[in-house]
Amino acid sequence: MKQNRVGRTDVEVTELGLGTAQLGDLYEKADQQLADAVIEAAWASGIRYFDTAPHYGVGLSEKRTGRALAAYPRSEFALSTKVGRLLVPGPDGEPVRQLDYTAKGVLRSLDESRERLGLDRIDIALIHDPTDATPRDMENAIQEAAPALAEARAAGTIGAFGVGTRDNAALLRFVRETAVDVVMVAGRMTLLMTEAFDDLVPECAARGVSIFNSAIFNTGILAKPRPTPTTHFEYAAPTPEMLARVEQMADASEAHGLTLPEAAMAFALAPATVAAVVVGASKPSQIERSVAWATTPRDPAELAALWRDLDLDGFLR
Repeated sequence: MKQNRVGRTDVEVTELGLGTAQLGDLYEKADQQLADAVIEAAWASGIRYFDTAPHYGVGLSEKRTGRALAAYPRSEFALSTKVGRLLVPGPDGEPVRQLDYTAKGVLRSLDESRERLGLDRIDIALIHDPTDATPRDMENAIQEAAPALAEARAAGTIGAFGVGTRDNAALLRFVRETAVDVVMVAGRMTLLMTEAFDDLVPECAARGVSIFNSAIFNTGILAKPRPTPTTHFEYAAPTPEMLARVEQMADASEAHGLTLPEAAMAFALAPATVAAVVVGASKPSQIERSVAWATTPRDPAELAALWRDLDLDGFLR
């Protein structure tokens, strides 16, 4: 599988990465056996980039991902985890999340993530959703977390750092005001949502900042050839207008020899600034399907014609 460099660092990631939120009991219960099987399927398919976070399952994703990856050569994969949410004992003794975007907090978070993962190093540290709480958290992330991670990168403690969120304005601030190597764009560079192309994508291109494109199916509506009665768009039921738009996209995709999710994957991979598309999986077959969507050769002329039919060609120039 093709590998791309993250920003101007020496860290490289495969163009398809595995997000491990599902291994932290997202939507349904998981266990170590499932984590081992999902990681094994990803590895067999050529994936060498894995993304996790303390937030996912209150540490469960990191623990399960780390144990599964222990079976593979450390030098052959890249791993990202996130900072901004410490895990602290709750009233009943069980861990709970505590927002902390201070320099001290993010460095502590990295240490604790390494322990949960059982890894000697973290390749990429991502500041996790800094706009989720108060404006003070966002300022701490800009003024404290980013400089602390830049120092960690300079010291060799991490290989690269960045930020991940759905908020384009926040991502743009980090690109302009900090020394990030990468931004993880969640659901804003897709067939249905293209707002990141307005300012963020050209700014990243101008500054040498890479993009990890995630949530490319907009929580499910683009993940099947046609929307179903249980389809979700951005975690909610889609409007009739949205459903009609997706049906039109499915028609156009099929006219050019692709299913809707194949078209969604091709569009997500197309921008030159995208170093990796990150997808999740709760079973091995989902990995195999995503890899097929990402790696099957496509006719460039057919793709160009499809983007024109969908009025998306201007975003890829």
